[in-house]
Amino acid sequence: MTRLAWVVGARGLLGSAVQRAIEKRDDWALAPAAALPWTEPKPFATAARRAIRSLVTAAAACNSSWTVIWAAGAVVTSSLPAEFDGERTQLRRFLEILGEEAARAKAPGSVFFASSGGGVYAGASGPPFTEETPTAPLAPYGWFKLEMEEEMRRFAAASGTPVLIGRITNLYGPGQRLDKMQGLISHLALSRFVAKPVFIFVPLETVRDYVFVDDCAAHILDAMDRLAAEAPNLPSPPVVIKIFGSGEGVSISTLLGYYRAITKSMPSVVLGTTPSTKHQAIDLRMRSVVWPDLDRRERTPVAAGFHATMMDVLRMLQGR
Repeated sequence: MTRLAWVVGARGLLGSAVQRAIEKRDDWALAPAAALPWTEPKPFATAARRAIRSLVTAAAACNSSWTVIWAAGAVVTSSLPAEFDGERTQLRRFLEILGEEAARAKAPGSVFFASSGGGVYAGASGPPFTEETPTAPLAPYGWFKLEMEEEMRRFAAASGTPVLIGRITNLYGPGQRLDKMQGLISHLALSRFVAKPVFIFVPLETVRDYVFVDDCAAHILDAMDRLAAEAPNLPSPPVVIKIFGSGEGVSISTLLGYYRAITKSMPSVVLGTTPSTKHQAIDLRMRSVVWPDLDRRERTPVAAGFHATMMDVLRMLQGR
């Protein structure tokens, strides 16, 4: 059975990679959908309903299942409360509409929600963290992600639609926005071509799990296939939480070493602290214990992914 998918947030780092992954698969297809008018509440709701109805109707017409991949989101750790509130309101309205349309749908469906492993485990102890580790956010961003996960649980309980919540580690790769103060690898890559230092506000021994975006996208599709296969046996609500990462911890000092090896030059780095430094854990290694067979796969080495990101940044600067 072909799975018809709508990727919400298709222009972002993860969303664009998921679209590329879908295009490579014979058993998945992309549903055509216009970009949502995020800044206008009423047009947003109208456009969302139109797209969702089109998705579920098309899936029923071709005897397929439908999937919504929620890869949208503009808030970061330093976002203001009003920005969190706006995004929270949008997701709630979207899920309300999705629930209404799913109730009338004549085809089975599922939903993926992109959450943040770093956000929800920032204050946890005893890395590597797993899905069994109690969540412990340190910043409003992490608490926001947990709130959104709870919204997904409520949606699943009310609609009966299977949901996969992906707690994604440090995502990086081609397509990352350079106007956000996040994405250390992308900003290191940018510093190679412009006279602009990279500001690092955590110790160099800080460890993160860096996952290449195309690896993550393929992993998500495999997990959604597993979700569909196991949905009849899931308890109520039908929600699965899974960590998506590389399973490898890499320190910032190691990243700087990769930079030197790739560019044959020293990175331009300024070390410092900010009020948000206290929200940053030193060690955020993670590993998944949910469907662990899906994690046994080839992955892009960080050095290779770093180089690919650098080439993408160069293409963006050259206007290609």
